[in-house]
Amino acid sequence: MYVKDHMTADPITISGETVISKAVEIMRKNQFHRLPVTDEKGKLVGLITGGLVEEQSGQKNTSLSIFELNYLLSRTTVSDIMIRDVTTIHEDVFLEEAAQVMIDKEISVLPVVDAQMRVIGIITEKDIFQAFNDLLGHRHRGTRFIVPCEDHPGFLVNVAKCFADNDANLESIAVYHSKERGTELLIKATGEISVENMTKILTDAGYRVTGIAQTLEDGTVKHFSA
Repeated sequence: MYVKDHMTADPITISGETVISKAVEIMRKNQFHRLPVTDEKGKLVGLITGGLVEEQSGQKNTSLSIFELNYLLSRTTVSDIMIRDVTTIHEDVFLEEAAQVMIDKEISVLPVVDAQMRVIGIITEKDIFQAFNDLLGHRHRGTRFIVPCEDHPGFLVNVAKCFADNDANLESIAVYHSKERGTELLIKATGEISVENMTKILTDAGYRVTGIAQTLEDGTVKHFSA
């Protein structure tokens, strides 16, 4: 998965001369909390966020009246308070690399730029979360089986064959590593075979099923005892 597949393309941008009150209005109207700031050529020069506006204007602890605060925000430009040293990402970067940059930098948004530093998109932690759910098929109809995984060649192929031999279509496969439970294999499958029968097939083949969750047509999730 690439950044370009999950970013918001052609995001709304503002210039450094935009007054803060206008930037706040744009964010509120469109229900987001960040705005890239660009020059006349579309190149990124900064970033403004709702949190930054609150911090810099002292909205939460100011002694100014609402009228005085509004006057201040209508006279102060974005360039006066924007973040100038903005961490960016390119559209052809793998999504997990973008996620790691956010973790390392302790940030929740990355403007996506081209080779000339022109803003072509924006990706947020919410987009990463959504991609994670899409990858595992959380909202898609089907059943997820958790199987403890042995660390040797052929294990994954042999487990997958149990599903293929019973007309179960594999939609997603993931491997998790944990200190408490070791390595686990998550398989999301769809098909006509019942949860009970598929569980028995896996068990009879020598595999231990430790978790089962089925996403129904309406998106709700039903958990089964393994």
